[in-house]
Amino acid sequence: MIDLRTLRENPDRLRASQRARGEDDSIVDTLLDLDERRRAALTSFESLRAEQKSLGKSVSRAQGEEKAGLLQRAKDLAGQVKAAEAEAETLGAELDELVQSVPNIVDEDAPHGGEDDYVVLETHGHPRVFDFEPKDHLELGEQLGAIDMERGAKVSGSRFFFLKGVGARLQLGLLNMAMQQAIANGFTPMITPVLVKPETMQGTGFHVAHDKEIYRLPEDDLYLVGTSEVALAGYHAQEILGGDELPLRYAGWSSCFRREAGSYGKDTRGIIRVHQFDKVEMFSYVRPEEAREEHQRLLAWERDMLAKIEVPYRVIDTAAGDLGMSAARKFDCEAWIPTQGRYRELTSTSNCTEFQARRLGVRYRDKDGKPQHLATLNGTLATTRWIVAILENHQQADGSVVVPEALRPFVGLDVLEPSK
Repeated sequence: MIDLRTLRENPDRLRASQRARGEDDSIVDTLLDLDERRRAALTSFESLRAEQKSLGKSVSRAQGEEKAGLLQRAKDLAGQVKAAEAEAETLGAELDELVQSVPNIVDEDAPHGGEDDYVVLETHGHPRVFDFEPKDHLELGEQLGAIDMERGAKVSGSRFFFLKGVGARLQLGLLNMAMQQAIANGFTPMITPVLVKPETMQGTGFHVAHDKEIYRLPEDDLYLVGTSEVALAGYHAQEILGGDELPLRYAGWSSCFRREAGSYGKDTRGIIRVHQFDKVEMFSYVRPEEAREEHQRLLAWERDMLAKIEVPYRVIDTAAGDLGMSAARKFDCEAWIPTQGRYRELTSTSNCTEFQARRLGVRYRDKDGKPQHLATLNGTLATTRWIVAILENHQQADGSVVVPEALRPFVGLDVLEPSK
């Protein structure tokens, strides 16, 4: 949620952010008007309420006609107080609802534009030159007895799958390696709930009424998360943390669920775009002034993981129009996928500044003991999709796949061999 004080003091900053996202900047004037009217209504209510209290004392001391006049005034005043309070509450509710719909203010250094206007910050490694025709991850996965899409569809429908045998071992090893790296860097490991209340989902920045990506259980009014970020963001909701506790870093392991609405016909082959996958997600609570530095730390830890699986990748600075509602800035790491001849996202890390903390009521006490909203950040450390990059980049001519050296102790194999 944006800061209303920032809105009042520097409305042009929000206007510029809205334009950078490709959103309507006229909402700023609507917000300012609502805020002014709400504050005027509150001032009127408080003034009338103070007069009402003062009048009550006068009535108790008055006699005769004077008292009758004061009683009539008190009656009239009670109606005015009630009306002023109702107006302030109505305007406050309208303002709150509108503020909830406004995305975070974009970092001034984020590129402007849409999905294709990202900026490549760095590239690591070079695409492998094969001396044989490389297979895609699904063909390899089927030959290895690692991926079963057909039975996944039979059991659950399209875009579901089974990981079995070496496929299951590969995912468990990958996520365990990610969790061990997180622990070594001071993160607290967390197994998080995958079902959350609407206020948790909404507070994280997802619009439960309109987001077609979210699975909902209407009978229970619960939502399946698309990332453990949601549960981790809500973990300290409505709490005031001690300043000496920060930074707090959590690594959440969970299954994730996405409806993939609007993606029909895209990435239907294999496990690149599916309804359910597993992920280890980093989540940080920090002081606002430390958020930019923490964002670079999360990106560095993502780079460390990508180096361990030995695949070519690049880092991009995501354009403002492609940012999620909560993110002020986002870096993606994209791995080279040989059979597609292009880079595909494996990780992303977002600086959400104080946006989520305001929505969820998460604060910390500063050096003077005063509660302040903190900043939250998130970053992917490993997901099921990484299997795609590992299989395709490390395949051999005989259909086997060499396990990256750092991953071998976690998988228990040096090479994945085709099923007999």
